[in-house]
Amino acid sequence: MTTPPDTTLAPVVAPLRGTRLTLRGATLGRPGAPVLDGVDLDVVPGEILAVVGPSGCGKSTLLRTLAGLLPSLGGDVTQDGENITAPRADRALIFQDDALLPWRSVRANVELPLAIRGVTRAARRAVAESWLERVGLAGHSAKFPHRISGGQRQRVQLARALAGEPRAVLMDEPFGALDAQTRAGMQQLLVDVLRGTGATVVFVTHDVDEALFLGDRIALLGTDRVLDVPRPRDREAHGDPATVALRRTVLESLGT
Repeated sequence: MTTPPDTTLAPVVAPLRGTRLTLRGATLGRPGAPVLDGVDLDVVPGEILAVVGPSGCGKSTLLRTLAGLLPSLGGDVTQDGENITAPRADRALIFQDDALLPWRSVRANVELPLAIRGVTRAARRAVAESWLERVGLAGHSAKFPHRISGGQRQRVQLARALAGEPRAVLMDEPFGALDAQTRAGMQQLLVDVLRGTGATVVFVTHDVDEALFLGDRIALLGTDRVLDVPRPRDREAHGDPATVALRRTVLESLGT
């Protein structure tokens, strides 16, 4: 008798649904030490919102609040109209530090969110292998994190985040520690991998050119301004008058 295939979670990556993240009059920070006050922001489903601002302005605080790690001190912080009060599986957080578990293989790290959900071993292995292939690490699944480069570890972290099928991906300067060439490659990989998933992305960066390349819009934290980014997305468009003007506006908001 032939055993039917395990279809608990198919290896083919299904499109993800984006989600709306909204802040209305929000005060963010820790009790007694607010960092941001009166924040109004609406992140629409499926967009990449790049968030820039000077050091110490609260970019990471914003991201941790959206992740549910920090409760808001006032105002409203919601996902699809529901208050964000705690972490949830459909919001993935990616840090600059890859945060991989050193005692787990590359594949086992990617499988982690699926294992936590109780997905069967065969199904989660298939999904992990599928995502590793998408991020260009198909031949590295059995390696451990210390045997791969920093850029490769960030690819693993991205695969792990998306394997759990989040509706929102919150990224805290994930490419900041990479060299320029690896960073550019990771930026392009992020765009390519996210294409078609529908996931909503909030990408915090201090790099203006990174924000211009990745973002559909750019939020200037500490102001009420959210700016549209000219499209189509193209690195060679950095000399386009509209892009030059936008870059100048962002730099002025940073005081540079």
